[in-house]
Amino acid sequence: MQATEATLEAKRQIEICNACRYCEGYCAVFPAMELQRDFTVTDMSYLANLCHNCNGCYHACQFSPPHAFSINLPKTLAEVRLETYAAYAWPQPLARAFERNGVVVGLVMAASLAFVLIATMLIQSSSVLFSAQTGPGAFYRIIPWGVMAAVAGASFVFSILALAIGAVRFWRDTKTTLSGPITLPALKRAAHDIATLRYLGGAGEGCNDLDESFSQTRRHFHHALMYGFLACFASTSTATLMDHFLHWEAPYSWYSLPVILGTLGGLGMTIGCAGLIWVKIATDPAPVARRVLGGDYALLVLLLLAAITGLALLVLRATPAMGVLLAIHLGFILALFLVLPYGKFVHGIYRGTALLKAAIERNRNALVGEG
Repeated sequence: MQATEATLEAKRQIEICNACRYCEGYCAVFPAMELQRDFTVTDMSYLANLCHNCNGCYHACQFSPPHAFSINLPKTLAEVRLETYAAYAWPQPLARAFERNGVVVGLVMAASLAFVLIATMLIQSSSVLFSAQTGPGAFYRIIPWGVMAAVAGASFVFSILALAIGAVRFWRDTKTTLSGPITLPALKRAAHDIATLRYLGGAGEGCNDLDESFSQTRRHFHHALMYGFLACFASTSTATLMDHFLHWEAPYSWYSLPVILGTLGGLGMTIGCAGLIWVKIATDPAPVARRVLGGDYALLVLLLLAAITGLALLVLRATPAMGVLLAIHLGFILALFLVLPYGKFVHGIYRGTALLKAAIERNRNALVGEG
């Protein structure tokens, strides 16, 4: 990653923070920065993705604006994070998608919807598309399995490949001499921090989600979104196994595992997305980097629409509305797969990687201290 105005400003602020150390135990960022005395551009990339944007350090800082030092780490590190998304993106020419991410997501969403709707209407007659379809294979009477699998499979594989390459690039670029081998204790610690969203809970009382008061609000909404998304992924995976290996064609009963997981996941995603959108609107704007908001809102809205249309499809699958709802839902899913490697979603990948690196460094430092 190359030096930019944002990384240089982050370096200036972090050097002041490292001298002050008032926020020493606030989150993962401060213990990580205290292990170093000199900072590089890649250190800024690493620390920016360790930041959970809880705003605690901003409200506690005696050097925040209007002080001459003008320390505003949440805002500055958010700007650096946005630059890391583009720096490690694959294929690199698509990194420009991060520059106007909200617009890009909107265009991809519109194009994906139009593509799936038009393709569905060309494939299927109106008498089938607008009539109720029930029983095994009902979905495939609207969109043939081969077409559905080819479009969804290709976009999914591309998304996973792009995310994996970005994660490898981030790991290699931010791996400093402080890092050691990946150990089981480090993996367990990082997995715990990721699964519990530990650093969105502050020291236990919560973070400054909306203002100077402490709250667990954003953490709870993040949990709903994260586990809702995982439940939906598990639902799709389970349905795929049932269809291809057990030869049980969808749609499945209300009490089947794919439907239960999909319902819980869709509700979790809906609650999480709506809640996080509300938090972004209501929060104190001072520590917020305005130029990253477009992409944040765009991804949340896309996830919300994917969840809502999925739930609507589930409820109305035995009605004449099923055909159009299926096409609309698949359009949103296609858009989601295409934009995941070029939006805020990558922060979850880089943050997990940064948390693993932090766990390795903490364990290594503890062993050195014991020695």
